[in-house]
Amino acid sequence: MYRVGVLLIDGFALMSYASLIEPLRAANFLGSENLYEVVHLSEKKQGAIASSGLKVSADFSLGDFPNLDLLMVVAGGDPFKYENTFVFNWINKFARFGVVVGGVSGGPIILVKSGLMKDYRMTVHWEHAPSLLEDTGDLLLEKSLFVFDRDRITCAGGTAPIDMVLALISSRQGASFAQLVSDWFLHTEIRPSGGPQRSNLINRIGTTNKNVLIAVELMENHIADPLSLQQLSNLTGVSRRQLNRVFHKVFNRGTMEYYREIRLDTAKNLLRNSVMSIAEISEVTGFCTASHFSSCSSFILQRPPLFPAKVFVFFLGTLSLPARIGRNTFTFSFILDNLP
Repeated sequence: MYRVGVLLIDGFALMSYASLIEPLRAANFLGSENLYEVVHLSEKKQGAIASSGLKVSADFSLGDFPNLDLLMVVAGGDPFKYENTFVFNWINKFARFGVVVGGVSGGPIILVKSGLMKDYRMTVHWEHAPSLLEDTGDLLLEKSLFVFDRDRITCAGGTAPIDMVLALISSRQGASFAQLVSDWFLHTEIRPSGGPQRSNLINRIGTTNKNVLIAVELMENHIADPLSLQQLSNLTGVSRRQLNRVFHKVFNRGTMEYYREIRLDTAKNLLRNSVMSIAEISEVTGFCTASHFSSCSSFILQRPPLFPAKVFVFFLGTLSLPARIGRNTFTFSFILDNLP
């Protein structure tokens, strides 16, 4: 039997919680045996309270160390405000003893705050992604429904835990049984891990071309760690020449030029809405250096760089002010006005 611990943080999202545990219950019912056991953990002995006010009792509380195969942290509300060193250490203890650790909805942020996501691919609900990148720029963050990376599992929340658990069931009991569980919930199509969190990509980019949609989704999932044209070609299943041809047809620009524009748009949004320095923003948007950021923005604009490279690097190396309007307003307004 596979034992799953669900650590509930007060204010957890009820839908995400139900989407996590119900497929496991259905698997036990449809399999006519106890394939999965679910136990509940909370920092308090009396249990945890959901965002809706529903209280869920705990089988174990802070300090207990039950035997688990998987620990999933479920949080909601504003997980960035959650601070409990004892809970962070508790989660770390499970990880150190070989338990697979995961997070759902706001749970991935709890894992980040616990120091458990360094060098791991991960996802989080799209609403939390900008703030997470702002606070921690070195994360391998993807805009996926869920991500399995070695002994870490992260899930965006909402109904995505259904697909995540179905992927787990598929890996253990086979795809046909996972589809049986999926059909039980009238969930007729199991979404892949790399599926988009929002369904408006076609509307946003104005095409239904399958290869373009796959490529743009990959680009948006790899802002901090840009893929090469060859990698995009391999992952979309078409040649580099064909990919460039279709991008020129749809967007009137090459594949990598379009990719740079996505990253620069992300940088511009971070400049406007975050407290990150320009050096930090250049890093989280995949530009190796600040001068590279400057030269790429000038390439898109087809004009000289915003600053001469040496001046730009000196500026970034000596200025530690956050990139927020209102702090050094003239300088940052100038940068924003000159970004595409």
